[in-house]
Amino acid sequence: MNLKAFLKFVEIQTKLASVLPFLLGIIFSFYRYGEIKVFNIIFMFVSLLFFDMTTTSVNNYIDYKKAVKKDGYNYENHNAIVKYNLTRNQALITIFVLLSVAVLSGVILFLMTDWFVLLIGIISFTVGIAYSWGPIPISRMPLGEFFSGMFMGFVIFLLSVYINIHHLGFISLNINGFDLSLFINMKEFLIMFFVSFPMVITIGNIMLANNICDLQDDIINKRYTLPYYIGQENAVKLFKLSYFLIYINIIVLVVLNILPLISLVLLISIVPIIKNIKQFEKIQSKKDTFVFSVKNHFIISFLMIVGVLISSIFNL
Repeated sequence: MNLKAFLKFVEIQTKLASVLPFLLGIIFSFYRYGEIKVFNIIFMFVSLLFFDMTTTSVNNYIDYKKAVKKDGYNYENHNAIVKYNLTRNQALITIFVLLSVAVLSGVILFLMTDWFVLLIGIISFTVGIAYSWGPIPISRMPLGEFFSGMFMGFVIFLLSVYINIHHLGFISLNINGFDLSLFINMKEFLIMFFVSFPMVITIGNIMLANNICDLQDDIINKRYTLPYYIGQENAVKLFKLSYFLIYINIIVLVVLNILPLISLVLLISIVPIIKNIKQFEKIQSKKDTFVFSVKNHFIISFLMIVGVLISSIFNL
């Protein structure tokens, strides 16, 4: 497999979606707690990136195996196995190598931190594999948006904060023989959730936009996603309205002094976000308008990261 085929197989252009919550978590851990652990960050980044590539590869492989409709943009252009004439062995070996690197990096990260990291890692890996693999993959049910938003938007953020502050005791998992105890400071936990909430929405909407665009092909391929159950029109409305929850969330976090005042710079994104939503409302196409959901994620995430970073550097 050449480099071009590999990058298409893992859809490297989509990895930014998971890297942005990771970056925000690192910056927020420094802003709120004044803690940064460089080596922990490096090993989490490697594990995160390689596992993200693993799940994408598995998803492409399963889509290729289960495809009923074997023509059109999604099959001939979007799936790397078809486009680059890859063999099943090439695909499976690539998946195995990617997963091995992700697991090894995750184990090293656990050894450098604690049991809570191992627990979250195991849950995340299980959900990531179940997302595409198994008798009824999550991606083929009306749960894809929820799981992708929560795990990529919130869990990645939570873990990227936690690996820097695990020694502070806000969250701890203790194992003593057959006794297991989990302590969570709910105040800090909820703060982390609501800070990551914009990522939860924008990443969930990437999946929602993808499923809206693929609705007709998905029905043929027996993928019954959320737009199938609520209808395409309602799915587009959900896509549109959920973005406005982000702005309410940010204003509340600033008022509560959880995020710095400069975070309100995110409000300027309303103009391009509305413009992108209107483009998507006109036509839902994987080729032409799906990209607007990715752009919305980048715009909102970038402005959040910049706001917290500037406040951290200049103590605003």
